[in-house]
Amino acid sequence: PNQETVVAIRSRHQGLTLIELMITVAIIAILARLAWPSYQNYVTRTKLTQAFNQLSAYSLTMQQVYQDTRSYATCGATSGMAAIPTQTADFTFSCSGANATTFTASAVGRTGSPADGFNFTINQAGQRATATAPSGWPTNSSCWVRDKAGSCN
Repeated sequence: PNQETVVAIRSRHQGLTLIELMITVAIIAILARLAWPSYQNYVTRTKLTQAFNQLSAYSLTMQQVYQDTRSYATCGATSGMAAIPTQTADFTFSCSGANATTFTASAVGRTGSPADGFNFTINQAGQRATATAPSGWPTNSSCWVRDKAGSCN
């Protein structure tokens, strides 16, 4: 075959070689490995918002109960206005230390969820705290930590 025939045959069969395909897959794998932790942190931060919203709303409800009854003793009731928020896929809620003048409501991350290891609290004075957090996350006795950098909500 002459030179023109060889060039024509090669141009008809152009495609990806195995090496080119492997390099492409390797690049995609590296990019995915770099992006995955950021994605996981994003998912965790969105789950924390659930706890913040539920605890804030519950604290307001307990202030209304106190205005009506002059007591926080019903905090954590199973029904009625002082009923603790319903458990979600990521958090369980509870109320402790409830008496006439004090209460502490908690949101604890459920095992196996992105919120596992977190424990957020709020009391009758509206004081927020991050009592526990998973490894790599800070705790804070005066706010709800919303990211690994320790920013407060």
